[in-house]
Amino acid sequence: MDRVLTADRQQTFILRAARSDSGERSGVSPKVPRFCTGGLTHAAIAVPPRQSAVFHCLRDLLTRCSRLIVRRDILRVFSSNDCNSSVPVPFLNRELVIEPSSVLINGRIDRCVQELAGGSRSHVTGLFDYDCVSLNGQVETNPGRSLSIGDQVHVRFEENRRYSPRRRPQQQQHRGFSIVFEDRHVVVVEKSADLLTVPTDGREPHTLLYRVNEHVKHEGRGRGAFVVHRLDRGVSGLLMFGKTKEDARLMQNQFRQRKPERQYDALVAGNVSQDSGEFRSFLATGKNLTRYSTDDEDDGQLAVTHYQVAERLPDTTHVTVQLETGRRNQIRVHFAEAQHPVLGDNRYRTDLWENIPWAHKRFALHASTLGFAHPITGEPMRFSSPLPAEITNFMKFSKRLDKVLQNDLRIPRSDAAKKASDRRRKNR
Repeated sequence: MDRVLTADRQQTFILRAARSDSGERSGVSPKVPRFCTGGLTHAAIAVPPRQSAVFHCLRDLLTRCSRLIVRRDILRVFSSNDCNSSVPVPFLNRELVIEPSSVLINGRIDRCVQELAGGSRSHVTGLFDYDCVSLNGQVETNPGRSLSIGDQVHVRFEENRRYSPRRRPQQQQHRGFSIVFEDRHVVVVEKSADLLTVPTDGREPHTLLYRVNEHVKHEGRGRGAFVVHRLDRGVSGLLMFGKTKEDARLMQNQFRQRKPERQYDALVAGNVSQDSGEFRSFLATGKNLTRYSTDDEDDGQLAVTHYQVAERLPDTTHVTVQLETGRRNQIRVHFAEAQHPVLGDNRYRTDLWENIPWAHKRFALHASTLGFAHPITGEPMRFSSPLPAEITNFMKFSKRLDKVLQNDLRIPRSDAAKKASDRRRKNR
């Protein structure tokens, strides 16, 4: 029996047996391919490339070819090192360096790939999906990447193969988040406020983790999504996942060392007097999972929050917050204990903002900036997200209302605030 590697990457084992003593050709099952060369009957069976049970295949073949008279001196099993009949799969390599006079400067890389490899637009997209394109020695998966002077584009693909684009995830799988950045190791997403990051004890099925995990697996560009950090339900903005446990572990180490940049925008109740400041305390957890500050470092975790006033509005303040540590509910607890709770927070000091016309079922808190070092390359990365419409619209409304009041029109502010508060309670 000989083993060869066919062009379709399957190992084919060929059984050679002599004719029977009577001169009659040995009977071979019609389901087994057969051919005759030099008085020997050959039967072939194809085995998947990763199949290790070679002799099981041989046994099954001999069972089906029971009338074959097999001579031990002509039955041979070649190892991979002895196989001289391998047929290499033909690959083509095309390369181009962007010269200063090239018309491809500032153009899309997929246009360059189409010139190198030919084919349709969908074929070119398939080349990116199957990691056939490299830019400056690194695998490039973004067909829209812009080219610069000196960029080196390399395409390696199988000859006469049609590369079809991988099927994209269904639209509903992206509901609740959008992809901001993605490569072979990390994925950065923008989360909507109503989506839970990870399941709680209630084991909610459609969390952000579940949906990003489905996205990564469906695209075929990673093993899944692994949690690095979290955002509370009710908070929107940027967060990241690792595509392997090792990638997630490396990023978690950065967060433990307080290296990533995390900036939030928040609307808090009242007028924050100081233009900037810092909250530092130990956060502990109560019986109902409510967080609170304590002086006992053995009972709580160190939490450090830096803030700066961005704009003062009537009855509210827009602040930007920098996290030095990332404890659960950290921003909400620190500002609530300072008598400035985040608008929309129904757990911490609701009484201080209930007369403010915030009518949305979310917190006025948004993770607007995320910066970190890439876990593999070490390259610094920084992403920003604009304020959501709920926050910007409220700020515009507050400014217009304040202008009306300053013009001394007969619209009592307390009545307007009361109506908005009643409308918010009715929407709950």
